[in-house]
Amino acid sequence: MSGEDSDRDEGSTDEADESPAVAAGSTAGTLGGRVDPFVDFSERVMQLVELIAGFVLVVLFAIGVFDLGLQIVNEIRSGDISDPLVVIGFIDTALLLFIIVEVYNTVIAYARSDETARILRLVIFTGVIALVRKAIVFRTGEFATKADALMVAAAYALLTLTLAVLLFVSYQYVGSEGNEPAGL
Repeated sequence: MSGEDSDRDEGSTDEADESPAVAAGSTAGTLGGRVDPFVDFSERVMQLVELIAGFVLVVLFAIGVFDLGLQIVNEIRSGDISDPLVVIGFIDTALLLFIIVEVYNTVIAYARSDETARILRLVIFTGVIALVRKAIVFRTGEFATKADALMVAAAYALLTLTLAVLLFVSYQYVGSEGNEPAGL
């Protein structure tokens, strides 16, 4: 092997395999070698930031669970625990905590570089939980007119249907083996 050939990567073949810009002497080919360490470093930093975001979500979840427990204890003491609006408030808080869990799962899936289908499903599940939460606390009396309330209800229904179709399509056309979100 000549000295010129030994400088090449073992996986390289000939100049015909190079892109036209690199073969023509463009600086893009020479910058690639100098940029790669920076790209690797930025990917490691991004993964670290994703993990920090995951820890922040864990702390938020723990605070939320503690706060929900305090709310329940306070309502039991006050005797208002049987008030339907209070119970709906508990359910709303619990669903918000589930959203935090799903966002955490999404962040961790990104950090692990999981399959795109798994990440997509986590995002869809988060959207479904958010819409269920909105539907549970939906009050027509909070709107100026019944038409406004109907418009918002129709928007929630359309979003829910869209998410259901996306979820169905993801399982039908992407597959489901080993890709389900945690806990399913």
